Amino acid sequence: MALALSPPRVPKPKSGLPSHYHESFLEKKGPRDRDYKKFWAGLQGLTLYFYNSNRDSQHVEKLDLGAFVKLTDEAPWGSSCDPGTHFNLFLRNQEIKFKVESLESREMWKGFILTVVELRVPSNLTLLPGHLYMMAEALAKEEARRMFEMPSCFMKVSRLEAQLLLERYPECGNLLLRPSGDGRDGVSVSTRQTLNGTSVVRHYKVKREGPKYVIDMEEPFSCASLQAVVNYFVLHTNKALVPFLLDEDYEKVLGYVEADKENGETVWVAPSVPPVPCPGPTSSASGPKQSLPMSIKPVPNQDKLPPLLNPDENYVIPIGDAPSADYVNGDGLANVTAELEEKLQRRRAREHSAELTEDQRASLGGWHINQADPSSQN
Repeated sequence: MALALSPPRVPKPKSGLPSHYHESFLEKKGPRDRDYKKFWAGLQGLTLYFYNSNRDSQHVEKLDLGAFVKLTDEAPWGSSCDPGTHFNLFLRNQEIKFKVESLESREMWKGFILTVVELRVPSNLTLLPGHLYMMAEALAKEEARRMFEMPSCFMKVSRLEAQLLLERYPECGNLLLRPSGDGRDGVSVSTRQTLNGTSVVRHYKVKREGPKYVIDMEEPFSCASLQAVVNYFVLHTNKALVPFLLDEDYEKVLGYVEADKENGETVWVAPSVPPVPCPGPTSSASGPKQSLPMSIKPVPNQDKLPPLLNPDENYVIPIGDAPSADYVNGDGLANVTAELEEKLQRRRAREHSAELTEDQRASLGGWHINQADPSSQN
């Protein structure tokens, strides 16, 4: 009897890493880290991704280079290691320290980061012609990617709203892109700077001419993308203009502090079990759904952007009486109040009875005195 032929084994496809402009091992130390931690890192667009190993396809951390400030080569103070293996990345809200294996690796990382941030291949680094060619390729990919991407400093606000944002949040930047006021395909650039203590706000028109964006000035300047428009304003002002970027750093994993029973130290715990959903209002199948009663409003978060006012309306907001709060446990409070009222009435009755008894005793004592002293009746 002939044996049945088994189908040939096909190797399982490996989940490849995302396409990066540059990737290698990096040791990273953030503001809250006590020591360096080694990652496999990859640069894609304006984001630096960190993986546990070079076989992982899911990153564990990432850094947004949109808030880039500068790169430095300073080694940690008191370090005995080769200073050529360290570099620091300064973002608008934090400083990240990196450690690499060689001077060549350091220059490569700095070169690729500067290429995607400034959209030009740096010329002041110790790089070989092959390295520069790789960065030129990354530059072409990044320019093509940004042609179809809106800059992070673009916001759908009016002219007046843009001015209010720049005035209220100067720490978030001073250059903002917004839709053009004429309703066409172009955009407008709003900037705010301080001159001798006085706020100076300027607005610039950017026209759309086919695939190009033309900055409407005395000498018009043509750009291939909106990101190139932003770079023009930043570079031609010696980086005095900074793209506007609201800081919204929120945690994505729920954690809590717990005391260790063995040594008594407190540790940070991030539960892996999905949280139990909060109980909601029960609704019957036949009856209509009951809406939740209004609870006390929490104090608003000061870090969040307040609602912008309508520029067509007045900015005088009348102050009215606050609505009375309707508590969830209202029926329970009513029952407790009735019970307390009943107890209070019984207490008042006892006190009233005691007062009557004292009055009767006083009256009786006076009658005995009158009987004992007949002269008092005359």
